[in-house]
Amino acid sequence: MISEQQVRATLARYVELVSAVDIDGILALYAADAVVEDPVGKPPYVGIEAIARFYREGLGRLDATARLDGSIRATRGCGAVPFCVDLDWGGRLSTIEVIDVMEFDADGRIRSMKAYWGEANMIAREQP
Repeated sequence: MISEQQVRATLARYVELVSAVDIDGILALYAADAVVEDPVGKPPYVGIEAIARFYREGLGRLDATARLDGSIRATRGCGAVPFCVDLDWGGRLSTIEVIDVMEFDADGRIRSMKAYWGEANMIAREQP
C-alpha cells in the first residue's frame, strides 16, 4: 500500500497534468487494468486503451486548464482531490467543479478513478 504522502503527490501531479493537457503523462499514472468513471453514473472506461481514448477524445480536444479548489484528502492507498477545469464548452467559457476520488495499487498506480460532477457544477464564466 502506498503512503498518504505518495497519494497526495500523485493527486497534485494529476491536476498539473490535466492543466497541461499532458495525456501521456496522465496515462502514465494509471495501472493497465484501471477503471475510470467520469462522471460517476456514466458507463466506466475499463483498461488503459479505453482510458486513453477517453482522455484523448475529451481533454485532448479542449483548450482547458485545471487548478486545485481545496485541499487534497488522502489515506494510505486512496484519496480525493477537489479541482476546477476552466474550458471553452461549446463556445461558452465555463468552469467545471470536480472532485476525483482515486484508489491506488501497490505500485502507486491509479487503479480506480471516479469523477464527481454534474450539470450543476458547470458554471458559465464572463467572456474577456
